[in-house]
Amino acid sequence: TPTEEYALFTEFAGVGGRGVEVLSGSHSVPEQVVYAEMALEFGLLASRGSDFHAPGESRTELGALPVLPGRLTPVWEALADRVQRG
Repeated sequence: TPTEEYALFTEFAGVGGRGVEVLSGSHSVPEQVVYAEMALEFGLLASRGSDFHAPGESRTELGALPVLPGRLTPVWEALADRVQRG
């Protein structure tokens, strides 16, 4: 339920969670919107599906997911900053 999801995000962020998968082949468009909004509200980094297995085997083909909404901070940007800082 939406209330349970909100509680999960609250707890996750409260214990130090840093990021959430906003887009995946198994998320519906409404779910993607909710996860993007939650990432923003809780200051979480965002990622997109990375669970590709093989052509024709996964729900979404490699590279077919939409880009993350521009307001979100992608996990890979935060990791790049950490790597550059050493």
